[in-house]
Amino acid sequence: MLTIDCADGHLQLSLNGVTLLSHSAGHPFATAVRREKSYQSDRGTVKVTARVTARVPLTELQREADGRFRFSAEGHSLLVSLREIDGGAELQFSGESGWAYEFSLPAEPGEAVFGGGEQYRQVNLRGERVVNFVSEHIKASTIAEKAFLPRSRYREKPHSEIGSYAPMPVFVTDRGRMILFDAAADGASVFADEAFLFSFDACPRSLRLWQSDSYPALGRLLAGVIPNRQYLPDWCLDGMILGVQGGTETALAKAFAMQDAGAKVSAVWCQDWSGELRTVMGKQVWWNWEVDRKLYPGLRGAIRKLNERGVRFLGYINPYLVKDSRLYNLCLDEGWLITRTDGSVYHIKSTTFDAGMLDLTNPETVHFIKDVLIRQNMLELGMSGWMADFGEYLPVDCVLHEGDPKELHNRWPVLWAKINREAIEEYGRGDEFFFCRSGYLGVQEYAPILWNGDQHTDTTRDYGMPCVMPASFSLGFSGVPLVHCDIGGFFSFQKLQRDEELFTRWMEMGCFSLLMRSHESIRPWANAQFDAPEVLPHTVRLTKIHAALRPYLERCLAVAKEGVAVIRPDFWEAMDFGASRDPYAYFLWDELFVAPVIDLHTDSRRVHLPAGDWVHLWSGKAYEGGKAYTVPAPLGQIPVFYRKDGEFSALFASLKD
Repeated sequence: MLTIDCADGHLQLSLNGVTLLSHSAGHPFATAVRREKSYQSDRGTVKVTARVTARVPLTELQREADGRFRFSAEGHSLLVSLREIDGGAELQFSGESGWAYEFSLPAEPGEAVFGGGEQYRQVNLRGERVVNFVSEHIKASTIAEKAFLPRSRYREKPHSEIGSYAPMPVFVTDRGRMILFDAAADGASVFADEAFLFSFDACPRSLRLWQSDSYPALGRLLAGVIPNRQYLPDWCLDGMILGVQGGTETALAKAFAMQDAGAKVSAVWCQDWSGELRTVMGKQVWWNWEVDRKLYPGLRGAIRKLNERGVRFLGYINPYLVKDSRLYNLCLDEGWLITRTDGSVYHIKSTTFDAGMLDLTNPETVHFIKDVLIRQNMLELGMSGWMADFGEYLPVDCVLHEGDPKELHNRWPVLWAKINREAIEEYGRGDEFFFCRSGYLGVQEYAPILWNGDQHTDTTRDYGMPCVMPASFSLGFSGVPLVHCDIGGFFSFQKLQRDEELFTRWMEMGCFSLLMRSHESIRPWANAQFDAPEVLPHTVRLTKIHAALRPYLERCLAVAKEGVAVIRPDFWEAMDFGASRDPYAYFLWDELFVAPVIDLHTDSRRVHLPAGDWVHLWSGKAYEGGKAYTVPAPLGQIPVFYRKDGEFSALFASLKD
């Protein structure tokens, strides 16, 4: 039951004995702030400089005749409507235009905080500052450091230096609280010892506060506000999606060779279907969304051949067009590209080339994207899906057909996902999908599944393979349960490259995930692939296992539809971060516990098993939970355990070598 205690200038909201909000003159709930901000953008990474010119703590509180609460001081005020909702309270705000707002919520000693959208470096955000601004995750400087410095001199970056493709102002604590701000503006959250502080450049529409004694219950409450419509088509569970580039014959040859070797192949993903562009960084996609008939001649017929053998074909698209390409010039003539204040095209730079941005606020542009770029150029060609890349580069100083770019910057990737989803629903056959890397609140309504963005091809905790786990956990806590990663990573430069061992270890993790999909990387020739002689036997075996997991993965997808995370940290059941022993081990739903091998050149791994009775997948040996063990981990055999008395124990037992 929600309790509202308001008297003598104090306000306290409590639910089931847990304080959700507390206000007094000495510790005000809200503060009005004036800021001057500047933004410097470089290839999607944005440096924000801010200066506070006025700060007014709203210390006074009074109850209005209509039941609303007014927080005020020095002529400034914030009106708040308060109502009880299922599992908590909702506060609707009415603030002053042109002012930023800060909010303070109570924090308990030792209370851990999770979520915030996709956070790569760590799971517990207590003591951290979490930026609420969609941006490029990868920095060129870190790639250069890894490429040119001795490995021993590389300093792994802390949380404060790492951006996010998909931040979200939604947080969960291990005391069972969930905090959701419906806010689009730039901002930041600081989880200090004395209080949790949330700041936004414009007044949020609302704040929802929930409390529960289970994470699944909180996920369902959030899904009641932001519906989850994520999904995977059935065919995605038939094996591995092979990342392949190089043209029609290469795609056919690699897909059929893998099948002939015994691998389970659900699709080939050819991101270079529209052509390739060689840059100093490597092999990139030519951003002109129509088939490159020199590189992919006869693609429609080739897709039919793939389909006849049960293999789908996937492509790639993003909301940009490379400067002076055919489609760029067409959209330039039509006025469908985002401009600067002087009317010139606003170009963004990706590595070394310039591109124009499609204006997603222009109905004519949106129709062109859906009807021509997606329906005619992709779906009618026979594609069953694609990577819907980018969405995080919208400059805050551009001119749009409609709307303020500062207000739309964070929601831009959601608009991009919405357009792709509508194209499938309007023109598709019903079994297509796409995957996004960028997002914000509401992306789970449109993007079938996210992927963790562009990891480095190494095992560093900041940008390499290990960061996939915290990123997936954080998204799960934020109401986005369907997520996967590029097997093998993406960014590679000079000595930053993956060998056969790393690719196999990454593929092990991908096998025990929701979607098994590889990436050739930005420099395919310098990085191990799924068909390398040393890797091929592992690819065959692991793709068979992934396909055999289909009944279990179908259950995972059903749970995810409820808004409940299926990739879960080790403390999920205990609901206590103090019980965490391994930030890089995870539950895959309820009955599998997976411990990826993230340190190379080893054939064993230390595993801290959660409570319960467990069975080692490969040996069939029983283990008692709540203890730590060093278990064998030869290449190709990731440490995996299943519940001895679980519903799917017979299925898991059948996978034993």
